[in-house]
Amino acid sequence: MSSPSTYLTRDRETARADEALLLRLGYSQVLYRKMGGFSNFAISFTIISIFTGYLPSYYIGFHNGGPAIIMWGSLIVGPVSVLVAMAMAEIASSMPTAGALYFWASKLGGPAWGWFTGWFNLVGLIAVCAAVQYASATFATALLNLWFPSLVGTDNVTIFIVMSVIAAVQLSLNLLNVNVLAQLNVLSTWWHMAGVGLVVVVMVIVPTEHQSVAFVFGEVINNSGFSDSAIWYVFGIGLLMPVYSLVGYDASAHMSEETRSASRSTALGMVWAVVASVVFGFVLLLAVTFAVPDVQGTLDAGGQAVVYIWAEATNDAWAEFMLLITVGAQLFCGTACVTSGSRMLFAFSRDHAVPGSRLWRRVGANRVPVNSVIAIVVAAWALMIPTLANGVVGYAVGTSIAVIGLSIAFALPIILRIRAGEKFEPGVWSLGKHYKWISRIAVAWIAFICVLFLLPISPNGIPGAEEFAFESVNYAPLTVGGALLLFGGWYFLSARKWFTGPVREETADAELAAIQRAASQSQAYQQHQQQQAYQQQQHQQQQSGHPF
Repeated sequence: MSSPSTYLTRDRETARADEALLLRLGYSQVLYRKMGGFSNFAISFTIISIFTGYLPSYYIGFHNGGPAIIMWGSLIVGPVSVLVAMAMAEIASSMPTAGALYFWASKLGGPAWGWFTGWFNLVGLIAVCAAVQYASATFATALLNLWFPSLVGTDNVTIFIVMSVIAAVQLSLNLLNVNVLAQLNVLSTWWHMAGVGLVVVVMVIVPTEHQSVAFVFGEVINNSGFSDSAIWYVFGIGLLMPVYSLVGYDASAHMSEETRSASRSTALGMVWAVVASVVFGFVLLLAVTFAVPDVQGTLDAGGQAVVYIWAEATNDAWAEFMLLITVGAQLFCGTACVTSGSRMLFAFSRDHAVPGSRLWRRVGANRVPVNSVIAIVVAAWALMIPTLANGVVGYAVGTSIAVIGLSIAFALPIILRIRAGEKFEPGVWSLGKHYKWISRIAVAWIAFICVLFLLPISPNGIPGAEEFAFESVNYAPLTVGGALLLFGGWYFLSARKWFTGPVREETADAELAAIQRAASQSQAYQQHQQQQAYQQQQHQQQQSGHPF
């Protein structure tokens, strides 16, 4: 058994190696490196959050393909998402920094690649934070309405007020020490896993009737407004549900400067978070879909489809219980989203890419980027202001920006990894020669889903609408196009003259040299100790008269 001093020595060596790698990449160790491998996995697993992704967007799949696309779509999207995570994980292992995707693109392709990757990543993280907070407010409002029907309504204004309270709580939590956040994410992981188990048990035992296997895996529903001749297009739209549910795992990379053994832990955390989410998410969808009480009622419930299924298939008490599990998971998810987004803003500001960079890269006494936390929460809250007029459209805009922004940011470094070929220097976790086919599938898939989110989801604006509603069209092409024009125009008119990509900190070289001296001195000291121990052993053997 290893002694406590041995573990302490190993921890010091790991910390020294992590800090040395970060310094070689050009940055000093400013944030606390307190997260372990499981905590790193936990933050991505929490942000993916099957309760936050699958359940609020369940109606998208149910309207566009029905149970068939919900189940088979999950089986299609899951494995491909794992491949995308693997392609990113290899790069993360090589360059574990808080800037993550932006840093990778800058190093592999140059400042222009880094600029666009960083801005799409940042906007995507803000949007996913906004969408998560609004989704959690929707479910929390439904729960409060069951508890206090005479006091709490379910209108857009009430949901927005609840969302504002949730945002304030998550802001406060993110101002705490990273150790507290790490423990929250670990708790969240067990909450999600146990929560799925409890929901499945309830949905298997309590309902008196269940749908057939043929219904769950074969029932096709086209409530999109498109004709049945366009059913494959409708199925494509339905894939948006599992695609949106499996985003946000870049959080493992953004937390790499706060993770021990970052080169390995970050890569494994990213991949296993997606694998676990695919498995647990599929089981959760099975339980919900088998319990569908009535097709038309589920369609009419819209964004509250899952709440309707639970309430009708069981009773108010069980529905409240499952809603409580869901709301808890969603609150964990939103808190982790703020953490990830704030680290990205901190890192991007560290390289002077964001207006007011000095403000956003400032850290508090507990090594938390306080101003970046506040900025992410305020920006996400502001993005959801349109939900006061139309909740469905506001949420759809948030999810579309989130998926497209993050997907583009995912794709650009992977493209550059393919272009680098054998010149790429892998970290301790590598795909080897398999990167060739894994990375190409990842890029092709991302291009496919980006197109899906840009296409109209109904000829009349929203699923089930009998006539065209201009206020309900898919605004994703406008938002993405506007972002591209803004970032592109800003870069070519101004930023290209002064933005040089990652800025190597002046203290990095000196700190790295100091670490290397300390390491060499420690190694020399250990060798000296070993030599002394050997000489003492030889002397004792000579005194005892034994040759061995």
